Amino acid sequence: MIFKAVGDGRPYPDHGVETTRDWAAVAPRQVRLDELVTTKRELDLHHLLAEDSTFYGDLFAHVVSWRGVLYLEDGLHRALRAALQQRLHVHARVLELDVDGTVLSTG
Repeated sequence: MIFKAVGDGRPYPDHGVETTRDWAAVAPRQVRLDELVTTKRELDLHHLLAEDSTFYGDLFAHVVSWRGVLYLEDGLHRALRAALQQRLHVHARVLELDVDGTVLSTG
């Protein structure tokens, strides 16, 4: 199993961290792939195999920690590429939310 679960949408409240600049304030760390719940059910194979797929975006995946669960908000293709390379971890920016959706920690 690659991920803990495959979700469909974001079950957590809107956190307001949207732009690359907003996410840049969140320190990256390693996250185990098997602890992540995806927020997308589908992926684009062309995007997955593209060599420059992170050229215009963040190099790190975006993960939201809410109610003890790590949700992969952005970076599904990066995480899948890591799994295909037989890696168990991905570098991600982990945004911590409390139960109401208030940002607790950015790292």
